[in-house]
Amino acid sequence: MYGTERYGTNEYSEEIKIPDEELKPYKPDLLKYISPFLREASVFKNLDESVSYELGVIAFEGEALLKEFFVDTATFGLSYFENEYGIPTDLNKTYEDRREIIKAKMRGSGTTTISMIKNVSEAFSGGEVNVIEHPENYSFTIQFVGILGIPKNLEAFKETLETIKPAHLAYDFKYTYTVWSFLEDKKLTWSQAKGSSWDKLKIYDD
Repeated sequence: MYGTERYGTNEYSEEIKIPDEELKPYKPDLLKYISPFLREASVFKNLDESVSYELGVIAFEGEALLKEFFVDTATFGLSYFENEYGIPTDLNKTYEDRREIIKAKMRGSGTTTISMIKNVSEAFSGGEVNVIEHPENYSFTIQFVGILGIPKNLEAFKETLETIKPAHLAYDFKYTYTVWSFLEDKKLTWSQAKGSSWDKLKIYDD
């Protein structure tokens, strides 16, 4: 939202005008509290405009600030979460990618368990994940079963995984792809298939 995006981009002394369409839902109608006769007086109309604007700004800014206390809606506030969990702030990453890293770090706080690794993996991939242990060679496999193909932001996930897993354990990934029989069941014609690359067909789920 405009109220959060603009923080950090303007000087403190610079006057910021909130667009009318964004502010409108927050402005109270003060004229309804006086008699119909007085509502037509220009002095009260002017007073209503100025006071309701200021009250609207307070309500608007209050809601915008409140959003910064929650990872899913924070923008400039993400840096505070990153600082709390020892995550380097990278402004080149999108808000969505930064939120995924923070939430994964939150889930990964404490003693590392298979359940924790599963939770962190699902936070990044956005789908179901299986964690398969291989105690005989001190490793485990993370199998992405809830999504097709390679999850986005995989490199950031690897960085987070390295910080929470026991140092002596190795790991690998197993991805899920569409098989040709699935495409046949979907009655995908050859002409339709030719219009897509193999990389796209491997994650076809329509």
